[in-house]
Amino acid sequence: MSRFTEELRDPWALLLGATAAGAAWAVGVPPVGVPVAGAAVWLIKAFASAWQSTGGESRTEPARPVAAGSSVTPGSAEEAWLRRAERAAASFADLTASMRGQLLLDRIAAMRPQVDDTVGTLRRLAGHASVTASALARFDPRFLEQERVRLAQARQTARQEVAGDLDRSIAALDAQREVYDRLSGARERVLARLQSGAISLEGLVARAVEISAMTTASDGVGDGAHALDELTSELDLTRQSLHEVEKAARHDIGP
Repeated sequence: MSRFTEELRDPWALLLGATAAGAAWAVGVPPVGVPVAGAAVWLIKAFASAWQSTGGESRTEPARPVAAGSSVTPGSAEEAWLRRAERAAASFADLTASMRGQLLLDRIAAMRPQVDDTVGTLRRLAGHASVTASALARFDPRFLEQERVRLAQARQTARQEVAGDLDRSIAALDAQREVYDRLSGARERVLARLQSGAISLEGLVARAVEISAMTTASDGVGDGAHALDELTSELDLTRQSLHEVEKAARHDIGP
């Protein structure tokens, strides 16, 4: 199967064409021109993506395995969210390849470095999540609770000469539990942000498809420019939030 034929079957190319047709109908393009607009966008997207590719790799290949030496644990929840973010970024890069040199759409293509920066931050956060999971595996919270209950009961009837030792043992158990709770909270926050970041990138791709279709169908800026401003703001907010979470994660578990 040729690269161009493979690109024609790409769901994003089909979605872009269908959205362009819908946008053309919405802005009052004559009925005869609606399918023409959709087909044109579909073919242009497929051709640009096929021309842009230099490696000849299949779009249907599974996600790359975690590289040797990666700090992200294979098969973990954080790896799953990271792979989704990477696939969304790859789709965005593929989509923007057909936008270069077009009025307004150049602004979407120029967002590629910000998308790559977002994925880079998500990759580091996934590494933090895996490191935290490894640390948590060293604790047995049920055992800690059982030991504390046992020592607390012993303390109630202990003689004065052993009470101090029991108090110190209880304090040591409490300290371990506090560490476990902090690490658990840190991992939960990082995983929640990984999920949000990956889904935000997937939404970014869908919005870029919509804006491209709106601009192509209307042959102007208009609503497309306003939608693009919103998209840029959303991406900036996502990146800022991710950097803040990364800073907090470093504080919680160290570099």
